[in-house]
Amino acid sequence: MRPAARPGPEPPTAPPPETENLLGRGRLSAVSPGVRWLVPVVVLLVAGCSDPADPVYPEEPDTAAISTEFDPSLEPSAAALALVPTDASILAVTDFDQLRLTLGFGALNRESTPAERNRFWRAMTEAATLSTGLLRPVADELETYGFGPDDVAWEATYSDGADGWAMAFHDDVPMARVERAIADEVGPLAGAVLDAERLVVTSAAPPEGGDSWAALEEVVGLVGQEANATYVERDCLPFDTVFGEGMEEQLAEAPRAALAGLDPLEGFSVALGGSLATVRLGENRPDAFDRLRLDEVMPAIRPEFGAAFSRGVADPSTGRLGYDLQRPSAAVALITDRHLPFAVCGD
Repeated sequence: MRPAARPGPEPPTAPPPETENLLGRGRLSAVSPGVRWLVPVVVLLVAGCSDPADPVYPEEPDTAAISTEFDPSLEPSAAALALVPTDASILAVTDFDQLRLTLGFGALNRESTPAERNRFWRAMTEAATLSTGLLRPVADELETYGFGPDDVAWEATYSDGADGWAMAFHDDVPMARVERAIADEVGPLAGAVLDAERLVVTSAAPPEGGDSWAALEEVVGLVGQEANATYVERDCLPFDTVFGEGMEEQLAEAPRAALAGLDPLEGFSVALGGSLATVRLGENRPDAFDRLRLDEVMPAIRPEFGAAFSRGVADPSTGRLGYDLQRPSAAVALITDRHLPFAVCGD
């Protein structure tokens, strides 16, 4: 299990619009404001020191190590797959360790003062997070057991077909204390299942082998990027869910044509970092640029999509979209309400 303050990358530096490439290394295409054609961009990364204004790119995650056996050493969105039953359709993972680094609380642990720990949880309210801590409501009660929400490395919740959660603890937490809290049915720990060896607690017995998301090849390719939080859904989003009930019937000819031109989408993920967001649609997406532009031609949504995600770029070969994360709280609202134009189902 990862320690409370594990090393992490420096926060990304946003590049100028004409050279921005949030999607990886090599030759991609960026959309420049006011330009009606695609401008090829060639990016060379050189080892050693670089200018502070140079863009920093998220590493492409290695998903080859993901198996149906739970592995606590994996990045949280990848590790969680083995704990999610195939009946579920939605997964939301929050990496509290990464958030502590992103928000400037990298040294925070159970020995920190209550005031410092409270400052972190207050900072979380405006951060890119999909959980505010499952154990937070019973933090005072858990004090008598010698652990609490600050000892959680990451959390995952799954829903839509099957509901449940998982949480991973730091490796310095005595699991006997967690076991006692479970036996005493403290808060959400009532009825939970403990894997003391791998420091993970789940709301129910984890699925076996092929009955978990880790066995789904189409899902494995959507996770693994280091992020504050990762949202995964195993389907596209209905038009009415994204834009509002009855809006599709009111579409003009141009947006209707844009919708009809989309390829089928079997799932997607959104990885939220400190200042960047990466969307994965699956490999080989000829409609990547079309999906990137959908919010410009479709009915308005609230919060406004551009208030959360801006300066988008696309890579059709990998099926990734990249955005500057303007307002993390707005991005979280759009995700939890499923108001994500790039993930809409085609006509």
